[in-house]
Amino acid sequence: MEPKKNPKADVGRNSSLYFVIGLAAVMLLVYGALEYKNYDDDGGYDISLNVEDQLDEEVPMTEQIKTPPPPPPPAAPEVIEVVEDEEEVEETVIESTETSQEEEVMEVEDVEIEEVDEDISVPFAVIEDVPVFPGCEKASNKKACFQEQMNKHIRKNFRYPEIAQEMGVQGRVSVVFVIQKDGSIGNIRMRGPDKNLEAEALRIIKKLPKMTPGKQRGRAVKVPFSIPINFKLQ
Repeated sequence: MEPKKNPKADVGRNSSLYFVIGLAAVMLLVYGALEYKNYDDDGGYDISLNVEDQLDEEVPMTEQIKTPPPPPPPAAPEVIEVVEDEEEVEETVIESTETSQEEEVMEVEDVEIEEVDEDISVPFAVIEDVPVFPGCEKASNKKACFQEQMNKHIRKNFRYPEIAQEMGVQGRVSVVFVIQKDGSIGNIRMRGPDKNLEAEALRIIKKLPKMTPGKQRGRAVKVPFSIPINFKLQ
């Protein structure tokens, strides 16, 4: 059986043509939509009037730094005129001090040099020749003899002060004296617990006899000597 379809009524015959036409129409619509612009109504206001004109402000000019002028050149030195000294100056003549052979040379007399007597003080313990107590001239050990005679002299002349006994004062008095270069006793010093005891010690030392002075290198010298005197109540 043959189909009875009309070839003019075939819809798919021109489908490609219709597709191209539709595609072109769609592209035109999209292009028109993209190119469409909408402008807001600004009410006729000029935006340029709201902008402050900053060009009218006065711009302060930078002060120009002035460079100090260079110092003036130094003044030319004054011309010094040399004035000749018209005054005559007498020349000083220096005479020679050398003697000639014709001059006589005076002889210089011998000058006597006086020996200075030095005030030397040598302790009793180190002196070469100790002072000699009267009665020790022939003793072999004059230093030991001196000590013994000093103790005898103190025991012989010792007297306890009555006022010190009544007050119950006792103790040791340290005595220092100097045997002078002539053998006499001088420069006596005391230190003790009571003035009455010191006075008694002074009295005892003043009663010492004159001695043969001590010698150092063959010359008489001062010799200091110290001794304690004990005051003890019975």
